[in-house]
Amino acid sequence: MTEQIKHIIQASIDVKQQLLQNPGMHDIIARCAETITQAFRNGNKVLFCGNGGSAADAQHLAAEFSGRFYTDRKALPAEALHVNTSYITAVANDYSYDVVYSRMIDGIGRPGDVVVGLSTSGNSGNILKAFESAKKLGMVTVGFTGATGGKMKDLSDFLINVPSTDTPRIQESHIMIGHIICQMVEESYFNIPPKS
Repeated sequence: MTEQIKHIIQASIDVKQQLLQNPGMHDIIARCAETITQAFRNGNKVLFCGNGGSAADAQHLAAEFSGRFYTDRKALPAEALHVNTSYITAVANDYSYDVVYSRMIDGIGRPGDVVVGLSTSGNSGNILKAFESAKKLGMVTVGFTGATGGKMKDLSDFLINVPSTDTPRIQESHIMIGHIICQMVEESYFNIPPKS
């Protein structure tokens, strides 16, 4: 059992090592953080969506903006789209689960807003439809996926495709990258000296 634990920890480290050694990914993460910072400066918001564990991660990252990350500061307008269970269950029942996020985006999305979709496969139907709606509205799309990017690849203005096909390892890196973006946005938006 101890060897299995070590193997799992090493597998997570290996994915992060690949990210560490990928300057192209560093550039995408930095540009994504700059885009979100500018959206906030322009009075826009960031919306997050995912399914299952990725929904939990979406809610977690939204809270880092609307609550706080490192610094006590004013709230930033960010929300996870699945937190209204009455809405989710009504739309899923009356229409289809595939449109639970796209309908919300149609209702509250505005040009210049950012939508962050988390899907380890990159093929989640409701995230794809959300990105399609976002594109029509002139929103920025950020895809957090696994290695291939799946169908989200073609719909993402910024594709953060973690180099793995193992769902738990992908989600662990999604949170790490999300935290990096939250820190960079907080420091840039509020003119806070970078924390090392």
